[in-house]
Amino acid sequence: MLLEMRVPSPGESISEVEIAEWLVEDGDYVEKDQAIAEIDSDKATLELPAEESGTIKIIVVDGETVAVGDIVCVIDTSVKGEMKVKVNNEEVAKTTKSAVKSKVVLGVTKATPVASAMISEHDISATELKGTGEAGKITKSDVLGLIQANSTGGSRGTSRKKMSSLRRKIASRLVAVKNETAMLTTFNEVDMTEIFAIRKQYKEQFKEQYGVSLGFMSFFTKAVTMALQEFKDVNAMIDGNEVIHHNYTDIGIAVSAPKGLMVPVVRNAELMNFQEIESEIKRLAIKARDGKITINEMLGGTFTITNGGVFGSMLSTPIINPPQSAILGMHNIVERPMAVNGEVKIRPIMYLALSYDHRVIDGRESVGFLVRVKEYLENPTEHLMDGNVKNTLGL
Repeated sequence: MLLEMRVPSPGESISEVEIAEWLVEDGDYVEKDQAIAEIDSDKATLELPAEESGTIKIIVVDGETVAVGDIVCVIDTSVKGEMKVKVNNEEVAKTTKSAVKSKVVLGVTKATPVASAMISEHDISATELKGTGEAGKITKSDVLGLIQANSTGGSRGTSRKKMSSLRRKIASRLVAVKNETAMLTTFNEVDMTEIFAIRKQYKEQFKEQYGVSLGFMSFFTKAVTMALQEFKDVNAMIDGNEVIHHNYTDIGIAVSAPKGLMVPVVRNAELMNFQEIESEIKRLAIKARDGKITINEMLGGTFTITNGGVFGSMLSTPIINPPQSAILGMHNIVERPMAVNGEVKIRPIMYLALSYDHRVIDGRESVGFLVRVKEYLENPTEHLMDGNVKNTLGL
């Protein structure tokens, strides 16, 4: 029996997707529910699972854009069991051609089929190569660059690839934000001394009890949700000629993923304690990293926090995540000399940046909000923990 596999709908309002990458090759035997391809929509990257077991015939090539409902491959379900191939006179169970080439022939786990063949043909050691493809995958251009470098003494290779639909959508949204909003950024600095002290004293006990680290994000999320309840315009958005104010705080947490920046949303963060915030952020970050984040987990959001500090950023002007009206940028923590009660002290300082839409939020609101966040973070025991750190952390 031949089973036609069609593109499922990734979500409401999405009419087309891009076949980002086939994870199997034409003629491979696939198991039911095995991930056979990655598909990009303008909102997320999702895996396409095989609907039945059998041999696969691929109809649509990598990088091609197809409509929801289009046939992308056919599975011959009459074929049963794994196919076998011989590698070095040894029979090997085969799930995909690329897997056999990379694991048995090359000694590497990630290389495109063309790159794998070229490595084998030119007798190249995989350790000489650094993959520039998605998630470090070795591409044809990587191999060509090494071959040319070995022959000329220097590398002059280039590579070209089509932008994914997700990356194109992100680019379009970022340009639209710059063109369609009155975006301004205000800055402040936070002395992280008290948060450092709390984490140093309780982080091991917290992790042992809950299985997650007591990170900075829970402190910042708590501070933001409390400040948003006071400065309500910062938690608002424009809809036509109206301004919508939210009585809840759904906080988008920007995370870096192999396919680009993702912003999963922590729902009703104002109702969560420290452990719940840390656990939810960890869950969403892992799903984003593994490419398993769903569209519903990224929809909505009333305010966003982004942390460029993990990459070493000292200061930046983050771009608003539409249709929200503001975004808080965290940065790296650096020991700096500070005047404290008339004396110079060395303190761990983080610069904060609040980008906001001036059509909704005026200067008083934006500056007041950021000052309030600073106050909460510099005195977390009083403002975020009701004067009792241990009880608040549930320890």
